[in-house]
Amino acid sequence: MPSGKTVKLIVYELLQYAALIIPIFVIMERFASLISDMAGESVTSYWLVVAVSMAYVTSGTLLVWVPLKYVTLKKRRFISEITEWRPTALAYLLLSTLPCFGILIASSKVQLDKGQKLDNFTELPVSLVLFSMICVDIIERIRPYRLLGKANIIDLDFDTSRPVLTHLKQVTSVSGQLPADEGQNGVIPDQAHTRNGSTINRRLDVTESPYSTRPTTAYLYSSTPRPVSYSGPLSFLWKKDGRSEVFVESFFFWLDTVEMVRVAGEPLVFHSAWVFPIYILAFLSSLRMVISPHSSLLSFAGVILQDFPFFILRVALIAVFGFVTPVFYPLKNVLVSLSYIYFTWMTKLKIFKRPTMF
Repeated sequence: MPSGKTVKLIVYELLQYAALIIPIFVIMERFASLISDMAGESVTSYWLVVAVSMAYVTSGTLLVWVPLKYVTLKKRRFISEITEWRPTALAYLLLSTLPCFGILIASSKVQLDKGQKLDNFTELPVSLVLFSMICVDIIERIRPYRLLGKANIIDLDFDTSRPVLTHLKQVTSVSGQLPADEGQNGVIPDQAHTRNGSTINRRLDVTESPYSTRPTTAYLYSSTPRPVSYSGPLSFLWKKDGRSEVFVESFFFWLDTVEMVRVAGEPLVFHSAWVFPIYILAFLSSLRMVISPHSSLLSFAGVILQDFPFFILRVALIAVFGFVTPVFYPLKNVLVSLSYIYFTWMTKLKIFKRPTMF
């Protein structure tokens, strides 16, 4: 009987391969129906397009996908040393997402040239392409995790995206430099204080100044997680797991691209020349999936490949077609772009290095 690790690997590979070929077959079948209708319901043109799609999937699988998966699973040296980008994600975008977006543009161009509006590929094909792309991204992110039992990665009650204190070293405090028999204000450092009938030994924390106090409410606005363990009947409300957060983060990661592609499905936009820049910029935005989630290049790529060009395109679309996209999205794009520019480059200028009270 195969082990759980083998079963997980087989399931992942089958899901990724299904996400690779199903969108292509669906898009090509719709395109074949469109060509057949424009050619007077010609059966020959329909099956010709279907045969081309089958030949493309077969050749792409044998020449690119299978060899790439072989060297990846065998962990060859030139593949295992790649940590800043994901070869599988790049192969998927080039083999599946790119031809699907190309067929969508071709279908719009064919109808635009013929002066007929038969099919704008409104819902199922486009949603299937985007959903398959998100599934591939989720599978690539969730591979290091176990599917059963507790996660085999560091305790998730702490925010591991920030530095965590793992080593404590004794530091000489101010009270330690005073005479041995007297602390601050004549109080012995290890003197016991009695509060509400209980005895508490007060010790000076290494992060606490002896001349100031930190109120408890400061934790409400602190960016550092407070290491507190919760117990009781409602302790399940405080549980978090990185495996479930992977799904949420992946869908939020693609939300802006999904909205941009949705705009292209509007009949006024789809049957116009504006569909070309929309799908081109949407594909450029999807190239962010190639970058590893932990890479520092991801923020820069998000601004250059998505937020800045999306803002310009959305402003142009609103000016030409009206409010085909909510104003919320261009506001989000400009805010993200300006905040990245400010905190990355402008704060390094000399004028911003002056000591202030903020």
